[in-house]
This record gives sequence, C-alpha cells and structure tokens, in this order.
Amino acid sequence: MSSVQQNPAANLQQQMASHSDKVFQWINELSNPETRETALLELSKKRESVPDLAPMLWHSFGTTAALLQEIINIYPSINPATLTAHQSNRVCNALALLQCVASHPETRTAFLAAQIPLFLYPFLHTTSKTRPFEYLRLTSLGVIGALVKTDEQEVITFLLSTEIIPLCLRIMESGSELSKTVATFILQKILLDESGLSYICHTYDRFSHVAIILGKMVISLSKEPSARLLKHVVRCYLRLSDNPRAREALRQCLPDQLRDATFAACLQEDKSTKHWLSLLLKNLDTVPVPGADPRQVGIQPLAS
Repeated sequence: MSSVQQNPAANLQQQMASHSDKVFQWINELSNPETRETALLELSKKRESVPDLAPMLWHSFGTTAALLQEIINIYPSINPATLTAHQSNRVCNALALLQCVASHPETRTAFLAAQIPLFLYPFLHTTSKTRPFEYLRLTSLGVIGALVKTDEQEVITFLLSTEIIPLCLRIMESGSELSKTVATFILQKILLDESGLSYICHTYDRFSHVAIILGKMVISLSKEPSARLLKHVVRCYLRLSDNPRAREALRQCLPDQLRDATFAACLQEDKSTKHWLSLLLKNLDTVPVPGADPRQVGIQPLAS
C-alpha cells in the first residue's frame, strides 16, 4: 500500500497542542481592547473543557486587569440603569472566567486575597428587573456560589467580612426565582459553616433579618411553588435550628405553611427536603424554655 497510515495517538497529540495554542492566543488577545470581546466569548465557551484554564488566566500578564476593566466599564451603566443586552452579555463572559478562577483550588486563595468579589457587589446592589440586569446579577451570584461550593473556611471568613449576607437577603426577597435560588444557596452554605451560623445568630437583629426574609419566601412559595427553592429555604431553617438561641426564636416565628400540609405535593417529589423539614419540626418540638422571649435567650441586642 502506498499510503502511510498516520499514528492516531500522534494525531490526537497534535490536535491537543493546536487547541492549547488557540487558548493561549485568546488569553493574549484579552489584553488588547480590539480583540478582547471575541476572546472573552471563546474562552467562556472553553472553561469546562480546559481543566487548567484558571491558572492560565490568573498567571498570564495583564489578564486579571483586563477582566476587571470589563467589570468597571459597566459601572456607569448600572446607575442610571441603561445596561444593554450586548453590554450584559459581554461582561457576563468576563464574569464566567472569574468564576472559573474562583472555583479552582490553585487560584482561589489568591482570588480572595485580591478581594476580587468586591468588584461584583455593585451588580448585586442593582434592582432593575430587565433581562440584562437579571442576567448580570445571576452571573455575579454564580461567582460567589462557586466560592461557597468549595466548603473552604477561608471563603466563609472572607464573605463574613463583607456585605454579602444583606445583599443575598435583598435578592432572596425580590429577585427572579433563579436568582433567589442561588442567593439562598449562598446563605445556606454560610450557615452550614460554624462561624457563619455563629455570626448570624450573634445578635437578634441579624437573626431576625434572616428569619423575616425566609418567612416572606415561604409565603411566596405557598402561592408559586418551586421545589428547588423550597429545598434551600428549609435547609436554612434547619441549620438555624441547630443554634439553641435561634431555635427558641423559631418556635415563635416559623411560618405555619411549614407546619401544615401546604407543601405536601411539592414534598412528595423531593424526599430529601421532606426529611429536612421533618428534622426541623422535630428540633422545634423539643420542650421550650417556659415563657422564653427570643430576645432573652442569649441572642444579644445589636451593639451600638
């Protein structure tokens, strides 16, 4: 036979090398404002298929500065609210790459040390209900969600030093269902950490703010059910009930909808949420301190 068969392994290696060269080319193109938009789009598509994309981004010259520039460039469009769909899509591609950096074990610590999440907080402060703003908030929440998903103590310590809890509570009260779900997931992850639970239960004001928002969500869910959102709400309540002081307060303020059959149909499809709710009710069913006032069971008033 005159034709020579190419070695499949060599062919694959050549394709991988070519793919890697292309990724590096796009990373270099992030530093050039004229080529940045296309590079952002292409790299955001590759973040799942290139395992070391986060270190490649973080350690390449000028890349983090370019991503932050994309974020800062949007600030004038959020107040007054003039953000367009094109602007939102572009900055969300940059946020997707930052999420990649946030979730990678080699870059997460440096990402926190540089306080990169704080650049996203102005987006979480927005209240416009338009699609570009909703997409912007949801993608920003995704970066924080990627951080808390790692269950690292350094992440919770960092977040507790910022305003993330009130920002999440605001979105939990008035955001879209998807944004509410991610924001509640972040709160749940903070609560599951001992320092997070202690922080929220340290003063009555902090606890009551969380409890009031969770209560409003339960009432809203009774009218427009969402099994996914209900799961995170119940999980937050269950974790709060692990704190003796919060448990006393919850006996007084847990919504009736979680005690009766309001969510029976929803829970029938979700065994884990049904189990967590039964554990919550069991925790609250233990004999309370006679005549206890939540303000007098150890939750301190807010210091002046």
